Amino acid sequence: MTAVLCRLFGIHHIEIAEDLASDTFLKASEYWALHGIPENPSAWLYTVAKNKAKDYYKHTGIAKEKLQEIFRTMHSEAMQETEASEQYITDSQLAMIFAVCDPSIPTESQICLALQILCGFSIAEIADALLSKPETIKKRLTRARENLRNTNFQIILLSVSEIKSRLSTVLKTLYLLFSEGYFSKSNQYYIRKELCLEAIRLTLILTESTLTNTPQANALLALMCFQSSRLEARTDLYGKMVLFDKQDISLWDRSLIDRGNYYLVKACTGNEVSKYHLEAAIAYWHTSVGNEKKWPQILELYNQLISIENSPITALNRLYAFSRVYGKEKALEELLKGEKTENSYYYELLGFLYADTEISKAIHYYSEAIKLVKSGAEKQHIQEEIERLKNILE
Repeated sequence: MTAVLCRLFGIHHIEIAEDLASDTFLKASEYWALHGIPENPSAWLYTVAKNKAKDYYKHTGIAKEKLQEIFRTMHSEAMQETEASEQYITDSQLAMIFAVCDPSIPTESQICLALQILCGFSIAEIADALLSKPETIKKRLTRARENLRNTNFQIILLSVSEIKSRLSTVLKTLYLLFSEGYFSKSNQYYIRKELCLEAIRLTLILTESTLTNTPQANALLALMCFQSSRLEARTDLYGKMVLFDKQDISLWDRSLIDRGNYYLVKACTGNEVSKYHLEAAIAYWHTSVGNEKKWPQILELYNQLISIENSPITALNRLYAFSRVYGKEKALEELLKGEKTENSYYYELLGFLYADTEISKAIHYYSEAIKLVKSGAEKQHIQEEIERLKNILE
């Protein structure tokens, strides 16, 4: 809804658009509670938002010419036909992402802005997604919004070269959107399926356009399909985490795995090997059931991935795969050789690697990990592992 309003009134009025969207949903919560959900909820919401936008411009004394322009736009035949349609909303959302992914704004700020405006991420969620501090994210967002206000910035049709130059940032935004849905670090829910579905939907649209149907876009979509195929198996009936080795594979969605294979094949045209190609290939091997020979393949893929993106999380994931190939003892040696990382995954991995040999140390490191975790489901999982180890000591 914010994207649609910005498309109508200009992205420089972004805060107004966000306020109007919030007011619209507030009215819906009050009106629908008394009168029931309307037959076409989307059309109802957009009609109310449109009327609120009209009222805003009337009450704030905006120039008559601008008001007349808005009325013409809103009452045009094309707008009436497409205003509440899924296609128009979709186009507005993607237009919004491409608009904020403007080279005049630093890349990290582009992503922050897209995640907040388009995806509804909080400051904390953006900070977790980008492994940054909330204060840093606040500053980036403030500067980015100021940049939009100070320029005559509009959501317009972009040239082919502009679309291509912005695509990599758009893909990263969608990747982070999916990641938050797949494993929420800040939210009370471990999995947020609505975010996964939204990320898949928007990435699918990119693969259906000749301008954006690139190997990277297909690789990202393949990754999302492979990961989404296991969503139902990643939690039990009570919402608790279920680790990969304990998942009920009958709950895996084979049709999504097949779609993942399809898009991965499409991604393998030309010589390009991106982060998304490698992560999709790793996710593919995870869908291979009962095949322990997959771990050397996964480790080799992580070796390639770390040369492209040497992030702390990638390094820790690589060491887990290393432990599956060479054993926990050698993996522990590798981990202790490297630089200490102040995040929960580092301490969780230490706990995992010590669990079979030095239980007291494992409990200590799991206890350190739990201090850094925000997700309730993840805290519960680590606490259960601590209790299990304590029982062994007794």
